[in-house]
Amino acid sequence: MKWSAKIIQHRGERRISVSFEKDNELISWIKTFEGCRWSATRRVWHIPDSESNRFYFNLPLPIDLLPNEDGTHHLKVFKDWMKSKRYSESTIKAYLDAMKSFLVFHRVKKVADLTNDDVIKYNNDFVLKRNLSATYQNQIVNAIKLFFKIVSNTNMDIDSVHRPRREKVLPNVLSKEEVLRLIDATDNLKHKTLLALIYSSGLRISEALHMKATDIDSKRMLIHIKNAKGKKDRYTLLSNKVLMILREYYAVYKPKVYLFEGFAGGMYTARSAQLVLQKAAQKAGIDRRISLHTLRHSFATHLLESGTDLRYIQDLLGHSSPKTTMIYTHVSSTSLKNIKNPFDTL
Repeated sequence: MKWSAKIIQHRGERRISVSFEKDNELISWIKTFEGCRWSATRRVWHIPDSESNRFYFNLPLPIDLLPNEDGTHHLKVFKDWMKSKRYSESTIKAYLDAMKSFLVFHRVKKVADLTNDDVIKYNNDFVLKRNLSATYQNQIVNAIKLFFKIVSNTNMDIDSVHRPRREKVLPNVLSKEEVLRLIDATDNLKHKTLLALIYSSGLRISEALHMKATDIDSKRMLIHIKNAKGKKDRYTLLSNKVLMILREYYAVYKPKVYLFEGFAGGMYTARSAQLVLQKAAQKAGIDRRISLHTLRHSFATHLLESGTDLRYIQDLLGHSSPKTTMIYTHVSSTSLKNIKNPFDTL
C-alpha cells in the first residue's frame, strides 16, 4: 500500500497520521484501526499513538516505550541469534515485540536480575489487565523461554516458567453452501480468485500472499507451497474450477512477481485480504465472525466429510502432528450424524 505515517500533535494529543491519495479501498483499510478519525483541518486520517500502531507503521518508539540500555543490548544479541538459526522474519518480529514489551515493563531492572516472579507480575499486571488472549500470553512465554536460554548468568529458571492453560476452542467452519455464497458475493475478480484459492487449496493466508504464478502446476493439478510454516515445502490440491478463474484473473491483472499484488505493486497485505473477506461475508449474509483461516478449516472439514483419510488431509494442510488434524473430527457433521442417538433406540 502507498501511504506515509508520522507522529503528530492533534488537539493536545499525540496521534499517528496516515496519508495517502484518496482511494475507497485504502479508506476502508485505515478504518479497521480502532480509534481511527479523519481530520478535516489537516486533511489526513489519524489513529492512536500506541506501541502496536508504531510497530505496524515502522515508527520509532518513544523513550518511555523502549527497554533500558541493558535490555536493548540483549535484544540485539537475541535478534542476531535467531537470524543465525534462520528463524522466519515473522517469528523474529513476534518474539522481539514480545520481549520488548516484557523488558519495557521491567525497564528499571537489569536483565540479569529478572526472575520468574517478574514473569508472573508481567502476566498479572500487563497481559491479564489488558484482557490479552491466552495465545498472546503463550507467545510471550515462548519468547521468554528462548530469550533466557540464550542470555546466560541470569536468575530466570526457564523450566519453571508456566504457560497459560490452553483453550480448547473448536475451529469455526462454514458449510459448502455458505462458501459458495461467500465467493459469489465477491464481484471483484482479484478478490474472488483469492478467496476461492484459499478455500479450494486449504491455504494459510501467508501462503496465498507469497504465492507466485510458477507455483501453479496445471499439468499435475497441484500447487507447490514453498517454505511454509516450519520452513517446509508441500503440495496441495488445485481445483479445475479455480484453475479457470486463475487463468481469467492472470489475463486481466498480469501480476509481475506475486500472484496477488497491491495497487503500487509488491505483495498484497493480509489486512487487505481480511477486509475482502469481511465485505464478502456481509454481502453473503454470514453474520457470525469468520477469518481467512475459517476457509482453511472449512476445506479440511469438507474433505473429511467426503471420506478423505486424515493422513492425506494432514499432508495437504502441512500439519507436523496428526493431533492437529484430528480436531476436524470434532466439527465434521458427517462424523456426528453417523452416531446413533441413544434416545432413538428407546
